[in-house]
Amino acid sequence: MSDHLHQAGVKLLKLLSRHSELIMDVYQQGEISLDQYDASVLNKLKDAGVLWRPDIEQGLRLKGTIRSLLEEGLNDERNRQIDANTGSAIASIKTLAAHYKEARYQADYSRSEAYLNELSEHVYRFCDSLGYAIRVLWGRINNEFGYVGSIGAKIRENELAQEQVTQLLNDLSLVLFSELTDIAGDIRELRKLLVVNMQQTLSECTQELSVVQARLLELLGRFRQIRGRTRLLKGWLLHTNLHPDYRPLEHVAHKQVPVLFNHAEPLLSPASADIYNASQESELLGIVSKINAIRHIQNVEPVLAPQVPVLLSESEDFAIPNNPFKQAVEGYFVSVIDSGKAQSALDYLKSQSLPWEHEAWLYQVIGGYEALSEEHKHYFELAPIGEPDPVYNGNFIIRDVELWLS
Repeated sequence: MSDHLHQAGVKLLKLLSRHSELIMDVYQQGEISLDQYDASVLNKLKDAGVLWRPDIEQGLRLKGTIRSLLEEGLNDERNRQIDANTGSAIASIKTLAAHYKEARYQADYSRSEAYLNELSEHVYRFCDSLGYAIRVLWGRINNEFGYVGSIGAKIRENELAQEQVTQLLNDLSLVLFSELTDIAGDIRELRKLLVVNMQQTLSECTQELSVVQARLLELLGRFRQIRGRTRLLKGWLLHTNLHPDYRPLEHVAHKQVPVLFNHAEPLLSPASADIYNASQESELLGIVSKINAIRHIQNVEPVLAPQVPVLLSESEDFAIPNNPFKQAVEGYFVSVIDSGKAQSALDYLKSQSLPWEHEAWLYQVIGGYEALSEEHKHYFELAPIGEPDPVYNGNFIIRDVELWLS
């Protein structure tokens, strides 16, 4: 059976390859007449299920499966057909799962393997059909429905896409994972196919469809806005064509001035210095320096101070007194290093009987930790100890901090 299918498939693919130009002509033109090509070639393609004739008066057309194959392979934007067929797919999957469980229970391993392969093919095909439908929708959105020319056609295509999204979401709601879980039972292969793979795929598709729906609504609003402005412009052009001698009157001569023109002239805003303009910094500094300047209009000669000789000598050494607060924090860090254990800042404050307030001590410990170099900071870990604020959400009250070696 498998050898026969293999040979038939190879024969069909060779037939498609041998008459690829004819098939692409039918795909682009929609149909061809019988007198355009060799009758024997057309009969071969008809017998193989590649071409068909819907009516006696009509020409030959491509079968739907072949056209779908070309549309997906060529990413043809004209393809607007989306059919996930969820109900039929789920029914087929349930039936094949029952066949597999029966064959497995009867220890018929060859038959169970065949059913498992067919079930896997159905599941993967169903998941791929959902992904293909979403890809088609994104293709239309990214192209902004460029395969149609008018705004009205774009709006209709957008509404069609929204209906298809709604239908897909309704179809996905038909999948009950509780029922699929019961069917899979404790069989690992069935749980992987029916629960894990399908649940992940359907979850991703549902999230993607919600994004698609929001994007479609945004595009629809923009298309309608463009259509409204276009209608307004076309109405004005039609009015000017019907009344070529039309001239707008002075608005002040009307008894009722339109609200659009009934606005007062804008007032000048009060002048103010732009303190953020760097180019005016020197002028502003000059103005500010003259504010508190005291000028005495007196012709008084300045009195020069007596000249004092300047002696250059070596500067005296001076020592900066150590900050006891900083020394206490350093002692806290040294204590953690010596003990090698985590230690609370307030516990160290109490054990050493230090005189500082709790809050000031915590700020100093945190500041000492942040002041460490990156190389030394890697040796320590500092974590706050506290609880969330009972009234205001998002606030965390720090009661203490804990330091330990990383």
